[in-house]
Amino acid sequence: MKFPRSSGILLHPTSLPGPGGIGTLGPDALGFVKFLTDARCSIWQMLPLGPTGYGDSPYQCFSAFAGNPLLISLPDEAEAIDPAAAPDEVGVGVDFGAVIAAKRTALRKQFERFVPDARFERWVQQQSWLEDFALFSALKDVHSGSSWTEWAPPLAAHEPAALSTFAKAHTRELAQVRFEQYVFFRQFQTLKQKCSESGIKLMGDLPIYVAHDSADVWGNRELFQLNDDGSLIVQAGVPPDYFSETGQLWGNPIYKWDAMGAQGYQWWIDRMRAALSMFDIVRLDHFRGFEAYWEVPGNAATAINGRWAPGPGAALFTAMTTALGPLPIVAENLGLITPEVEALREQLGYPGMSILQFAFGGAEGEVNEFKPHLYPHERVVYTGTHDNDTTLGWWNAGSDDGSTRSAAEIEREHAHARRYLDTDGSEMNWTLIRAAIASVADTALVPMQDILSLGSASRMNLPGRQSGNWQFRFSWRQVTPELTKRLRELNTLFDR
Repeated sequence: MKFPRSSGILLHPTSLPGPGGIGTLGPDALGFVKFLTDARCSIWQMLPLGPTGYGDSPYQCFSAFAGNPLLISLPDEAEAIDPAAAPDEVGVGVDFGAVIAAKRTALRKQFERFVPDARFERWVQQQSWLEDFALFSALKDVHSGSSWTEWAPPLAAHEPAALSTFAKAHTRELAQVRFEQYVFFRQFQTLKQKCSESGIKLMGDLPIYVAHDSADVWGNRELFQLNDDGSLIVQAGVPPDYFSETGQLWGNPIYKWDAMGAQGYQWWIDRMRAALSMFDIVRLDHFRGFEAYWEVPGNAATAINGRWAPGPGAALFTAMTTALGPLPIVAENLGLITPEVEALREQLGYPGMSILQFAFGGAEGEVNEFKPHLYPHERVVYTGTHDNDTTLGWWNAGSDDGSTRSAAEIEREHAHARRYLDTDGSEMNWTLIRAAIASVADTALVPMQDILSLGSASRMNLPGRQSGNWQFRFSWRQVTPELTKRLRELNTLFDR
């Protein structure tokens, strides 16, 4: 699909300012839409919005369809978090432990005042995924948060009689979950409407895999490669790469693609339909896994000893397109990309991604397709993504930055970048922002951290790190009129 020439900002809603210790879909989200408009940006890219579990990762959600209740804006949550932490204080990240406890308490109070109406009942009936998710959520609470594989066998096996008995005994808990999801999606639709009125497109992120401990896997065991006890036969990951010498072990179950194909890929059609009801553009994470994926034994300690296995290829996308029409997909084609992966992407007509932080490494004279002069128009260029350091962090980092680069490689990379970009290295974040916006790529996206000239302490995620990720928040005090003007002038100058 062809995208118009435009630019935008990558910012997860949890990173917004505001009360309650975490960004929400409330007034500060509407304020961010105004900032985008003032800066002449027309895309707001978010990370996955599902309910997060262990590690707080939006890429390991309890559901591929549900929304994260932590993002709900509540009128009385200003008092829910320790008032010693000013809600607009620069450098104060998300304390997920405190936020989760306070938000759950606040949501219970809101639910006690909620009176269901016809609109609510109609919405509930329209969500085919909701009852399974409500049961899953209530069951996890009853089992102190343990994985579904540890529940009593009839419940773990999703047996209707056992679930019916449980539901009759926990009507209030199930109603609470329905209420939270209703409020989440109402607030999201309000935000989406504001974006539409302001000329802002929302760009979502669809991970290829779902979490093992999720309502999706629990309720559809026949579609995943699992042992009889629900444990993983194989799991997803990637082989050793820039980020890790032992690869990345993700722990996600791998689909039974043959079983999904026999069902006409209905589960994926439903998932994509849900995503398109929320977003104007969908970034499809780990696109290369649809051509071939790295399969690791379920009990492996690292991702080294895996193998490449064939994915569904074009058949999946043909089924989704037939059901839903042309898909506004951006294919995340980073990592070990083969000619077969690129052939599939080009066959489907999905633009790929280029990361400017990756443009200057490698051997002298080596062709590096991340360099702007090599871009096709059908490309989405980033200074960096949620998995990268901030641009200033990348530029100032040593060989201990989590990558496998040596000090000599870093110096060669810096020297090349200075020559290529005609810069002395000062304000490297704005140098890359300008290069992205000036490029011929149809779409240019910049993480908010780079707009704000922030360093490594504001990094969103370090792949492989088990804790301490996803905590970044900015302050409105950092968003000055001068900064907004600078970004607007670049977008105007280069016809974004």
